[in-house]
Formats: sequence, C-alpha cells, structure tokens
Amino acid sequence: MKLGLQLGYWGAQPPQGVGELVAAAEESGFDSIFAAEAWGSDAFTPLAWWGRETSRVRLGTSIVQMSGRSPTSIAMHALTLDHLSNGRMILGMGVSGPQVVEGWYGQPFSKPLARTREVVDIIRQVLAREAPVTNDGPHYPLPYHGEGAVGLGKPLKPIVHPLRADLPIWLGAEGPKNVAQTAQIADGWLPIFYTPSSAGMYQPWLDEGFARDGARRTRADFEVAATCHLQITTDNGAARQAVVDGMKPFVALYMGGMGAKEQNFHKFVFERMGYGELADEVQRLYLSGEKDRATGLIPDELVNDMHIIGDEGYVRERVAEWEETGVTTLLLSCRDADEVRQVAEVLA
Repeated sequence: MKLGLQLGYWGAQPPQGVGELVAAAEESGFDSIFAAEAWGSDAFTPLAWWGRETSRVRLGTSIVQMSGRSPTSIAMHALTLDHLSNGRMILGMGVSGPQVVEGWYGQPFSKPLARTREVVDIIRQVLAREAPVTNDGPHYPLPYHGEGAVGLGKPLKPIVHPLRADLPIWLGAEGPKNVAQTAQIADGWLPIFYTPSSAGMYQPWLDEGFARDGARRTRADFEVAATCHLQITTDNGAARQAVVDGMKPFVALYMGGMGAKEQNFHKFVFERMGYGELADEVQRLYLSGEKDRATGLIPDELVNDMHIIGDEGYVRERVAEWEETGVTTLLLSCRDADEVRQVAEVLA
C-alpha cells in the first residue's frame, strides 16, 4: 500500500507551510500528493504551484467538481498538468452535491450518474486524440445545438498532443450505483469515510461494476485511495484522546452540516455504516446552530474507526488492517513536515 499526502482545500486563507509538507513527502517516499476543492480554492493550481518543485510524486485531484468546468476544459487542465509534470497527473473527479452544483456553479444536478459517464467518455476522447471530440448525450452535447446556438459548432481535437491517452481517472463515489459505475468506467476510486469495518459493504458494489460489460479494470489493477487522518502519539492515553476529541468537529460537520437536509450524501454514508439515528440528531442540532452539542454526540468509536491515532505499534496494526481490505493508497492529512517524515519512517 502506498502513501499519499492529502492537502485538502483552503479555508479563509491559503495554508502555511505547504511547500515544506510537499518537499517532505517527496523526500520521504510518499507516492502522491492530492489537492481538493469546495467553493473557494481550486484543485489544479496548488498542484502546479507546489508540484513544480517535485520530480517523483504523482499529482492528483481529490476531487475536481465536474459541474465546475465543461468536460473538455477538465481534460485541458489534466493534459496540461500531465505534460508539466512529465506524466504524473491523476485526475480525480466527483459530482459534488446539489447545493454546490446548483447554488455555486449554476448547473443542474439531476442524473449525476449519467452526467459522470458523459464526462468520463469526453475526457477519454480528448486524451486519445484519435478523432474530433463529439458527444450525443443529453448533458454535454458536442457540438452544441441547443438554445442560443448559432449553428457553427465544429468538432475539434486538442491542439496539444496529450502525453498519455491512459492518464488515470479516479472517481469519488459514495452510493451503491455510483460505486458500481466507478468500478466499471474508472481506473480508481476515491471513497469518503471508508473504514476497515465498513469495507465489506462496498465489495458487492465494486464486484458488480467489475462484472459489467466493457469494464475498464479488474480488482487486481483498480486503485482504491482512502483518506484518513493518521497521527502518531507518544501513548494511547490522554494524548491520544485529545487528538480523537479534536477530530470530532470535522465528523459532525460532514455528518450534519454538509449538503441540504433532504440530500446530504455524506450523511447517507454514515447511515449505511449503522449510525442512522445518531446522524439524524447530529444533523438536527447542527442545522439549528448547536454545533457544539452536535459535536458532543460523536462517539470515540466512530473517530477511531475513521482515523488512525495512537502509538507506533497501534498505527502499524491499523494501517495493515486498511491494506487488507484492498486499499492501495492511504491518503493522509499531516500537520507539518516532521510529521510526514515520522509517518514515513514508522511505516517504511
């Protein structure tokens, strides 16, 4: 199992010390660095900026929101960064949620699975550069002949010859149908809140996708990149508990505060994990402004399942458990360069 550094997305200001984090990951043998986006910083620019000082680590987006750009625009970003990095780009994409898609990007959210298939197909056409890119689907028609069209659209091939036709495309997916489709059409999967105890839930969904006609990969060469916070403590007592408590606000945010009340895909994941009643109450409190009370409901067992926090021996044991479930890359959030080096040394 490989290690990746998850840079995430920015808060109110750009984070400090990222250059040192990335340099430490490169030097310490991490396989990749990933950047994310929400409705602030984008995922491509940080990889270009901080990745320019690297020569080995792969550069991935985890994840690009598909509704934020047209499929050909996403392909242009990917092929450009792939050239600049000498073939180290991983294109991770996801559908986001209706609040962001319709409220921030001003795009329709309906039929996210069908939209995903069209986006992936168009991007693969661009990267293959075998013919002018066209699409007959209803969501991203190329050429465009809909309302407002002047009728002069022309199918095109990219001017730049892509470095790799097989640039890896990984998809963020949470529900059964989306996970199965990901196994069928993508090169890898970026799950959220994946844990060893919930891993069994996903296996039939993945198997369904691998068994479909035209499946691109098999379980043997399909990548699973799971994100968790890994922190090595000096003991498994008070120091460890302090870290666990510090993670609870983030769990409460995604369980209760992300997405609309009627359609919070992250909450659905927790429900499938067996935390349905808890998720309902956390969401009720969070959306009513009682964030501290919502956070107080998050049990230690859930944080310990989602993240790896403990002394060196405990960390090694837990990492082995994640690997045994089929995780090929563990994407880690680290606080500083020393922590990156420590993690690499413990898990070498």
